[in-house]
Amino acid sequence: MSAPDQTGPRGTASGALRVVQLNAGSLFEGGWEARRVEVVRWLERLDADIVCLEEIWAAGDEPSTAHWIADALPGRATHVAFGGRPFKNEIWPDPKLRFGSAVISRWPIDAVTYHSLPVAPGATGFVVGVPWEALHVRTAGLDVFACHLAAAPTDGLHRQQQVLALDAIVRAGRGDRDADVRPGTRRDSMPAIICGDFNAEPDSDEVRFLTSLTALDGRTTFYQDAWRVAGNTTPGFTNDWVTHPLAAGLNVHRKRIDYVFVGDPFLRTGDAGRVLRADLAFDEPLTGVQASDHTGLVVDIVWPGRPHA
Repeated sequence: MSAPDQTGPRGTASGALRVVQLNAGSLFEGGWEARRVEVVRWLERLDADIVCLEEIWAAGDEPSTAHWIADALPGRATHVAFGGRPFKNEIWPDPKLRFGSAVISRWPIDAVTYHSLPVAPGATGFVVGVPWEALHVRTAGLDVFACHLAAAPTDGLHRQQQVLALDAIVRAGRGDRDADVRPGTRRDSMPAIICGDFNAEPDSDEVRFLTSLTALDGRTTFYQDAWRVAGNTTPGFTNDWVTHPLAAGLNVHRKRIDYVFVGDPFLRTGDAGRVLRADLAFDEPLTGVQASDHTGLVVDIVWPGRPHA
């Protein structure tokens, strides 16, 4: 699918937020010098307000791969936050290399908090060697979280621990901004925006927990899965060997594992948080190469208080 045209459900520039999600695969997958140009071309086309990127890295005090992308975007100021930690030595021996997630915003970034995500007891090997994380960025009054969860299909137990931790992180970061509404009142804040490579399919307990379809450890929560509530009739695969040569080289099955979640919009002023549209992005090459082994997402969300850029 080609990029959505920007005059559709987004409406006026003052009324909606455009969020883009992509696992960029900037370290482990080959051809990054060409692929990063493809990422920039897509971001030019999408004209996003917020971009969440995973599998971003930085060496020592050098800028991250997300900073390169932001600096390469022509004709606009951008603000970047990156959070990462080193791998365990057996996976990547350079302790100066940090691996994590990033957020690019149209507006200045006011606060950044990095959170390590836990794994279940007894984890070994790749699961404990990779710094799974959630990066919380506050920008223009928005709370944005970029996340990367344990990767293997068999890592569901670890991901369950991670979504429980993520929900606690979001609740703590939001404070009283999502307090229960009283009769005759409305909530004025935008709900949280959570993006990431969750490595979990929609019918997994991890994703069902986040969308209030099941309980974990006696807890429930609720965030809108943007694709579920506003995507088109396609399966929305974000790891697809049919369309993406890098995914085909890894020989993974077709699946939807990348998400944009939006917090509960119930009784928010001006319909804030209503998901207008969700589309695939980075799903066809603009420069002759695929951007990543993942397909990305572009999501439009009602934001009545959207400030001018």
